Amino acid sequence: MQHFSYKDTTYQVDDQGFLLNAKFWDPNFAEGMARECEIQDLTSEHWAVIRFVREALEASGVCPTIFAVCKANGLRPREMKKLFPTGYHRGVCRIAGVNYRVHPLPDEAFLQEAADDLKALSGNKKYCVDVRGFLIDPDTWDANFAMHRALEMNIPHGQLSDNHWQVVTYLRDVFKKEKRIPTIYETCEACDLGFENFESLFPHGYHRGALKIAGLRFVK
Repeated sequence: MQHFSYKDTTYQVDDQGFLLNAKFWDPNFAEGMARECEIQDLTSEHWAVIRFVREALEASGVCPTIFAVCKANGLRPREMKKLFPTGYHRGVCRIAGVNYRVHPLPDEAFLQEAADDLKALSGNKKYCVDVRGFLIDPDTWDANFAMHRALEMNIPHGQLSDNHWQVVTYLRDVFKKEKRIPTIYETCEACDLGFENFESLFPHGYHRGALKIAGLRFVK
């Protein structure tokens, strides 16, 4: 646990700057965290996005995808990037006090079925994953893992198309060479994809879809 202070108010955050308890979020936190995310002043456009994210979380208990946020606010990728240059999870979600990890955990039956599917795909090979199915050691990733995760995301028979693999390969190449995970803006630009195309490929979102299939997760 770490602390973030702005205008005499201190908040508890994790090691990536995400508010530990979304209930303690307030506009002061947003203004202070915005400066950490390369935004000096929050405009009405910024606030519209922030409020939508928080309202969506309160209504469903789940962090909305960037696709849902853009559609609701009529924003194109370039416009979203201009508003939040550090990205969706590392920008919008941090400022809104919403941890991108917030989404429903699978039940035991699903986990057992997933384990059975994975065994069928990869024989006796075992993968170490966290409770949400993210690969803990990215070096143990392989195509079988990717196809298994694709099955969970209703991609027929886990068959990833050339466009899927283009995204997955890009993500893993950047991580391997630069030891970082690129933003969705970078990924879309590098793979020549609009948000609509990206959403059709990975309807579960960037983090819960593309990165999960690529065997990556945000860690410090």
